[in-house]
Amino acid sequence: MTKNKNNKAIWSTRIKKNNSTLFQKIGNSLHIDKKLYKEDIMVSVVHVEMLFRQKIISFKIKNKIIYGLNKIKKEILNKKFEYNEKYEDIHINIEKRLFQIIGEEAGYVHTARSRNDQVITDFKIWIRGATKKINKNLNITIKIILKIAEKNIETIMPGFTHLKNAQPISLAHYLMAYVEMINRDKKRFTNNLQNLSENPLGVAALAGTSFNIDRNFTTKKLGFKKPTNNSIDTVADRDFVLDFLYSVSMCSMHISRIAEELIIWNSDGFNLINLTDKVVTGSSIMPQKKNPDLLEYLRGKSGVTFGNLFSMLTILKGLPISYFKDLQDDKEIVFKSDETLNNCILILNEVLNNFSPNKKKMLQLANVGYITATDLADYLVKNHDMSFRKAYQITASVVNYAEKRKKKLNELNIDELNKIEPKLSKDVLKVFDLKYSVKSKKSFGGTSFDNIKKMITKYKRS
Repeated sequence: MTKNKNNKAIWSTRIKKNNSTLFQKIGNSLHIDKKLYKEDIMVSVVHVEMLFRQKIISFKIKNKIIYGLNKIKKEILNKKFEYNEKYEDIHINIEKRLFQIIGEEAGYVHTARSRNDQVITDFKIWIRGATKKINKNLNITIKIILKIAEKNIETIMPGFTHLKNAQPISLAHYLMAYVEMINRDKKRFTNNLQNLSENPLGVAALAGTSFNIDRNFTTKKLGFKKPTNNSIDTVADRDFVLDFLYSVSMCSMHISRIAEELIIWNSDGFNLINLTDKVVTGSSIMPQKKNPDLLEYLRGKSGVTFGNLFSMLTILKGLPISYFKDLQDDKEIVFKSDETLNNCILILNEVLNNFSPNKKKMLQLANVGYITATDLADYLVKNHDMSFRKAYQITASVVNYAEKRKKKLNELNIDELNKIEPKLSKDVLKVFDLKYSVKSKKSFGGTSFDNIKKMITKYKRS
């Protein structure tokens, strides 16, 4: 970079002495916000186009500024841009380099705007892009789950409550519960785009500007839907940051729950799934071990994203409206949460592509715990004009009888059942069949094979 008379801090005319080394260090955010360079250059280009349209700057100055900004963008993309830590952020770095390229006309780029509206505009655009990227990654997760579910519609396993065997279900139905969770995450991120659709550019520091700017022009050019309504609220607003961090936290929590479930299923106590060597690690002392470390990583990272959300909430809780230096940390918090979540989604996808159900073990476990008992109670209600509570008591007596004799429900004969309820006929024996039980759950959202097929088709089309 060549030297020029603009090689000083912007406020050097007012503040005569250099800041202390410590202050310069803690006040510098360049290492974080240089991630915003594309957004910053795009916003500046649109801003000067608007200034020209409004006859605030000349055609010549507009073209020189845009030429310089495009050159800077190429330098950054080609890794030829020299970042200067003396200038505290990417925005000033770009502006100083613009002075070096085109000279004094660079000073017009900041007409009718402040770093306050400039930064928040850049940031909103960045989060908008990050939100769409997360949803694309989540779409891949859903596709992987649908593919696995389609292959396991008739794979029967126990459904659990309190980690105890409850009722027979299809593995596909269990997996489709994950699709619902992830789909809600997608909706949350999509809903956030509404609050990201208001254009901050043009509110300047906090009061607006006396220049005859056209905020509707910049709104359209930058992909927003409308300009923000209140200049003070605009520079103070970080609700869109909290919305993003909350959505990241919710998605991380869902991934953590999925990971925890797969860890349990992979344990020797359950042994319901197998993980390939691609997604496990070994032990430094126990040669036989294959540990689900990636799943444990997913479970742990939810704590990081929760912490980032609470950090931002804590920063904002005591701030009066308008801009304060406290807000400098918002970008680092968002960037870290975004990176963490995307890594977690990619890891989850890798695990899902490298696990297989132990179908034999699932069926074996489904035959433990009298999990068709509810089917017997339902049968009594439907076929013998009983209240459910009476049917419940009779069924409990049947379970007690079987348990005492160390038999499964499907091992009982009609004579044994008649000792408890004389009205029963041989037709009742079908309710103890696991597949019959699963098929019978035809209510919308239930685990019947037909329901699952319809739901898979629905999501594949969406």
